[in-house]
Amino acid sequence: MSNLAALTTHVAGGLSLSPAQVEEAVVALAGTVEPDEAKAAFLSALARKGETPGELAAFATAFRARAIDPGVASWASQAIDIVGTGGDHAGGFNISSVVVLVLASAGVTVMKHGNRGITSKCGSADLLAGLGVNLEAPPETLRRALTELGFVFFFAPAYHPTFKHIVPVRKALAARGERTVFNILGPLINPGRPAHVLLGSFSAASVPVLAGALETLGAKAGLAAHGVIAPGRGIDELTTATVNRVRGFGTRRDIDGEWRAEDFGLTPSPFADLQGGDLATNLALVDALLAGRAPRGLVDTIVLNAAVALWLVGRVARVREGLEPARDLLLGGAVQRKITAVRAFYQS
Repeated sequence: MSNLAALTTHVAGGLSLSPAQVEEAVVALAGTVEPDEAKAAFLSALARKGETPGELAAFATAFRARAIDPGVASWASQAIDIVGTGGDHAGGFNISSVVVLVLASAGVTVMKHGNRGITSKCGSADLLAGLGVNLEAPPETLRRALTELGFVFFFAPAYHPTFKHIVPVRKALAARGERTVFNILGPLINPGRPAHVLLGSFSAASVPVLAGALETLGAKAGLAAHGVIAPGRGIDELTTATVNRVRGFGTRRDIDGEWRAEDFGLTPSPFADLQGGDLATNLALVDALLAGRAPRGLVDTIVLNAAVALWLVGRVARVREGLEPARDLLLGGAVQRKITAVRAFYQS
């Protein structure tokens, strides 16, 4: 029996994996010796058992070690990632991508990690590329972008070469309607390793698991959140249209409960305000946002997320104190100027 087959039997019996066993599994999954059928059997068994925070942290540690280093460690302690797991099938707009621009306009260093749309029509990489970001920019260009623009986007396929041997298995399992650990691992393996994270989860059940994993990984401060749209339906975002299941980690580990728009003096909005579409639709929504013509719920949701991020990095003492500065940046021209600077930077 191969190591991976033995590990499959182990987790199928309801037993958790040690960090050493996770490393064994990663060697097998990222390699070419084990057939795809064996990899699929292991990932399915692990998903049925349910990943623990410790297992998820161990997987993240293993894949972080295998990622290409972009050489941005000197920025990491002050940086934040605004990221979602994806996979919610909610059809929401790319909220986190615009929040990145608000924060960069506020002078907060942002390291965003993401991909093109897989379960959505427009992923974070699609929208940011549409706004002028070069997804293929080399690390030296991205280091310059941190200095000149205040943010970078790490295009996941460019930084995780070991994933190429796992993609066919993931696609086969997805076609069968099965999720794997890789559906929630992406936000934990940002190659820049920012110390702060605002993380959206595709399910309420994954919120404490993701928060626990980032706690184990040593994140300085952060929040995991899931927006409940209706029973059995949610979004991997913190929004003004949902009841938000939240769990903090690092210095915000005391946060554990539910947040609503009213908690921050905001008006609850219909989820329809947050709907996105394909790239052309979402680029048009960006234009509407900057012109003050976007749905109120979308504006408020972006402002709320930016305010939470400002709170996580210590720019404001309370989330409410970050709302008006974030709104001013979004609607007052700063984000538009940032987009103009982005286009000029990557075209030069």
